[in-house]
Amino acid sequence: MGSEGTKSVTIHVTGFKRFHGVAQNPTEITVNGLKDYVEKRGLPAGVTLGSCTVLETAGEGGLLTLLKVIKSESSSANGSNNGQVIWLHLGVNSGATKFAVERLAVNEATFRCADELGWQPQRLPIVPEDGGINQTRKTSCSTESILEYLKKKGFEVTMSDDAGRFVCNYVYYHSLRSAQQKGHKSLFVHVPTFSRVNQEEQMEFVAALLEAIASTC
Repeated sequence: MGSEGTKSVTIHVTGFKRFHGVAQNPTEITVNGLKDYVEKRGLPAGVTLGSCTVLETAGEGGLLTLLKVIKSESSSANGSNNGQVIWLHLGVNSGATKFAVERLAVNEATFRCADELGWQPQRLPIVPEDGGINQTRKTSCSTESILEYLKKKGFEVTMSDDAGRFVCNYVYYHSLRSAQQKGHKSLFVHVPTFSRVNQEEQMEFVAALLEAIASTC
């Protein structure tokens, strides 16, 4: 965007349902309430909040829903989309005390416990044709600028090169791959539980995150 003033940005957001060990997933609540919150708060000119989707906390289950949403949104935008499309994924890190902007995903699925559909892969390449489990995909979003923007807003946020090897990383890897193919961008951000950072502050953070992404990507 910057000083051009003509470029539009559409940001689609996903969160996850609850899963083993996390009875209340803050991203589900945040994503479900984001449309109303943003409608009241407003977004910068040229920025549109697209779909808000809550995914199953399961590798294949979450991925299937995500790919359906990507296909649907891509189809509806055909012929009218002359701006940037960004996929923002939110996931919870129950051990975290601050927000974390994830720079990359790794081509490895090693689930510490079975996902919500009972799948527990170990050292499995997420996309075999991409290579082995050490292969990575990096976001093309300006993570350093996003981080700086959020810190200036007063949020406790850090950069991360490790999105884990569970469902968050699994979905992020596929999203980064899809984004590259479609000319979109993808970013994953981990959030703490509400016991660490309350619901209101998390909603404020995500709204600021939308602004940060739009102004830097």
